[in-house]
Amino acid sequence: MKKLVLITIFLGTNLLANSISKEDLGKILFFDINLSQNRTQSCATCHNPQVGFIDDRDNGISKMASLGDDLKSLGDRQAPTASYAKFSPKFHYDEKKKLYKGGQFWDGRANTLEEQAGGPPLNPIEMGLKDESQVVARLKENSFYIESFKALFGKDIFDNDKKAFEALSQVIASFEKTDEFSTFDSKYDRYLKGEYDLTPLEDLGMSIFFSNNNNSCATCHVLKGEDKEGETFTNYEFHNIGVPINNQLRAKNGIKEKDLGLAANPNIKNKDENLGKYKTPTLRNVAVTSPYMHNGVFKDLKTVVLFYDKYNNKENNINPETNEPWDEPEFKDTISLKELKANAQSDRKIDALVAFMKLLTDKRYEHLIKD
Repeated sequence: MKKLVLITIFLGTNLLANSISKEDLGKILFFDINLSQNRTQSCATCHNPQVGFIDDRDNGISKMASLGDDLKSLGDRQAPTASYAKFSPKFHYDEKKKLYKGGQFWDGRANTLEEQAGGPPLNPIEMGLKDESQVVARLKENSFYIESFKALFGKDIFDNDKKAFEALSQVIASFEKTDEFSTFDSKYDRYLKGEYDLTPLEDLGMSIFFSNNNNSCATCHVLKGEDKEGETFTNYEFHNIGVPINNQLRAKNGIKEKDLGLAANPNIKNKDENLGKYKTPTLRNVAVTSPYMHNGVFKDLKTVVLFYDKYNNKENNINPETNEPWDEPEFKDTISLKELKANAQSDRKIDALVAFMKLLTDKRYEHLIKD
């Protein structure tokens, strides 16, 4: 009874196991630390709803990567925001454009949000449970879970651990597909509805952002087009933009092997031409979900814009965060130079682009924006 009381308080409503929805059950599980080996980590640990669904823990390396359930394991990539993730199409090869698109994770290895939800509990350096049976055993510790899963998936759901694990992934994904993860209520959305007036700098930034003649942003970060409601600000393609190696993170996690990017995805062919490519992330909430890039190498959003500009501006050759020349990427031969080609940007235009991207912040996170 104690667990049921806690659950109903958590959801802010009176729910019984035989009447709970997949979305509400998924929400409970999203916050349950018992789904990790040492019972220290939940989905929400690395995707905190209070800060744009990222990992905001201070782990000693500026949030570049997430600590695992053992509080010491570190990977080589940062946890991307889970906001707006439901709009990513299934992982597939676009025959027309001759490139891969969609999926979940930086390398698209999970075809769907359901597959993604089932990944972290079994990852040895994340939540760390050894197999599907151990995950299901954790569910069966809780009588509320047992009754809820039986009500949603049938009385025999726990007769097969694989089916029970798939049901777990399904309900977590159901929660991640709710509007809580994608509110579309930023100042940009309000501007489209006539509820917000752009400042001159924001207006300039928007014009530059959507103009392929001036900047390359729209090449990869626009799906529907300018002034279109429901824009997620990613085309879900995979590209190598020459992100520098994060030597600070490598020194901390001890990883010496190169991150192959998309080439590490077991579902692709032609691995050599996909080395160092990563899925284009959404720019929704980008102003409050630092650090940036797959390896968290940049702390500031302005640094990201300057990094892109270095491909077209010979005077832009110093990383302002290190005061040193931009570091080398792991793979040079697959850099998307065609997509990165644009005009050099002035200081004002760079500031304008940053101002525009701040507009893409969900209303509930606007207080987190740093001036």
